[in-house]
Amino acid sequence: MSGQWKYQVRVYLNGDLAEAARFNPGSEKLERLSDVLAKHGAELRCQFDLFAAYVAEAERCGTENYHLYEWTKATIEDPAKRAKHLKVFSLHVNDEEIYAKDIADALESDLMPLVDGTLIEKLSKHDSNPANTLQPPARGQK
Repeated sequence: MSGQWKYQVRVYLNGDLAEAARFNPGSEKLERLSDVLAKHGAELRCQFDLFAAYVAEAERCGTENYHLYEWTKATIEDPAKRAKHLKVFSLHVNDEEIYAKDIADALESDLMPLVDGTLIEKLSKHDSNPANTLQPPARGQK
């Protein structure tokens, strides 16, 4: 059954590196990480920026069709959650947000040596199984 799920790898960076990853991904500070990402056709995508883009799109197109709008907007407006999500980067592989397990496993394996608290603080792998995914509250709840 697990073969049906797709996966996503996320990295957690410290403040300086997170800022570089958002605004200067070619920075020398990120060279070791960039080399691994290039090998896998992967790119860093800041969770906060993804959330903010979702909120902006919902507001532009009409929030009634965006069932995560209220939850996402509340998340990016909360100072503690904002600070947290500015350090979290999902890895998109070949422009895909989620991908096959073997791709996620290979990426995770190559990134593990960089999890040293200075380059990558933490690494996580998530699957698309709804039973393993944090579900936002129902619409209208916070």
